[in-house]
Amino acid sequence: MDITKVMSKVFLWMFVGLLVTFGTGYYVSTQENMLYNIFAGGVYWIIIIVEFLLVIILSARIRKMNPMTAKIMFLLYSFVTGVTFASIFVAFELSSIMFVFLISALLFGSFALFGHLTKLDLTKISTFLLMGLFGIILCVIINYFLGNETFDIVISCISVIVFLGFTAYDIQKIKLLSYDFEEEDNLAIIGALELYLDFINIFLDLLKLFGNSKD
Repeated sequence: MDITKVMSKVFLWMFVGLLVTFGTGYYVSTQENMLYNIFAGGVYWIIIIVEFLLVIILSARIRKMNPMTAKIMFLLYSFVTGVTFASIFVAFELSSIMFVFLISALLFGSFALFGHLTKLDLTKISTFLLMGLFGIILCVIINYFLGNETFDIVISCISVIVFLGFTAYDIQKIKLLSYDFEEEDNLAIIGALELYLDFINIFLDLLKLFGNSKD
């Protein structure tokens, strides 16, 4: 495969996914009845479960999927995530969201470029990144019951570092997968999904740290 062509498709689909997510989130945030139905009842948790299932199916079945099916599932995931993002547009000033998005894009782009250009074998740090991710998940669960704001800030800072590391690692992983992946479009979709998730997590953590709430 032509890695330049693959990476172009990866970033194109990632951009499309982000556009769908943020566009959906903004639209839903302007619909009071829709907001109430989603967040006041059990619909929100159904959406979270659907998100989780879509990621699992895409990751597990991507090599055997029809390219069109993979694209539809990625767009569906982006849309479903966008529904949950409505809460962000309700809670934070739009100018603040745009500012944090820009900072996230700059950081993400820097580490993506590093992952693309470096000669270092980033697979060596994958274990530490996974350990960091599981540690973050555990700390988030613990702090859900503690409600400690300082602890929450520390978790967000560590999470930004971990997902910036994942950004560089995932870029390098996509390059390695291009040598044995049969379908170029499917590789572009799974690569876009992984980088999309990296960006979203970086954005959410930075929003917690620097976002201006409407309250």
